Amino acid sequence: MIDLIEERFSIEADEIAIEKNLLKIKEIAKSREKDAEVLKKCFSLIDLTTLNSTDGEERGRQFAKKLSGFNKQYPNLQNVAAICVYPSLVATVKENLITKNVKIASVAAGFPSSQTFIDIKLSECQMAIEFGADELDVVISLGAFLEGDYFTVFSELQQIKDVAEETRVKVILETGALPSLQEIKLASFLAMEAGADFIKTSTGKLEPAATPEAMYVMCEAIKEFNEKTGKKIGIKPAGGIAKTSDATLYYSIVEQILGNEWLNPELFRLGASRLANNLLSDITGKEVSYY
Repeated sequence: MIDLIEERFSIEADEIAIEKNLLKIKEIAKSREKDAEVLKKCFSLIDLTTLNSTDGEERGRQFAKKLSGFNKQYPNLQNVAAICVYPSLVATVKENLITKNVKIASVAAGFPSSQTFIDIKLSECQMAIEFGADELDVVISLGAFLEGDYFTVFSELQQIKDVAEETRVKVILETGALPSLQEIKLASFLAMEAGADFIKTSTGKLEPAATPEAMYVMCEAIKEFNEKTGKKIGIKPAGGIAKTSDATLYYSIVEQILGNEWLNPELFRLGASRLANNLLSDITGKEVSYY
């Protein structure tokens, strides 16, 4: 498996060049922190997330109702891209989410550790879809990847995508657990070859979560994959993204590496919870705690 990927793609990561390029991108991002149009676009890219152990049906119900009432309160803003919840809350969210333009995303397949049997992973994915999930966020088998068992990682993701069929699958690499940028790039290609519709940095349950360096090499991998295969794969940074400056930085990385055609919810998401209120506050110029 690794030989095939190395034959097709470059898994090298020039850390010095990456840091140099990121310095330039950070300057671009900083200049956009007061750009209302960019902030509005970033808001529309959010996967609004609640993944607490304490989440119950009432939490899912209220979350969905807030999203459904958003456009009445903010008629000039596009709503977030999706609401992301545990599988057990998908049915509740679907029942209470009346806005048509917000997707229902569900973590699945043994999230956040992926430490369960493949049959359980597949069953959970299937059940989440049956209850109304439009998208699945799943974690690679990190233990297998770190031991060099790339076939298991690939095979599991392939099986999950087979079960998901047309349902979009976002594959979480848990980049903070990967020892190098080269291995992040390898994991990116592995996930895309297995059928991932998106690759995603983190669960938000481990530190470090999303980092600009990880995001940079993942975007590089997506660009090369697109050039070699013609397929456009989405990107989702997640974990620790709370401030407007975080959003404009990841937005600028995508823009500079992948181009404007990736700057839409079909190919770019921001996994976050606190970010939504912070962006709304900066867009409206007053303190907002809508969610």
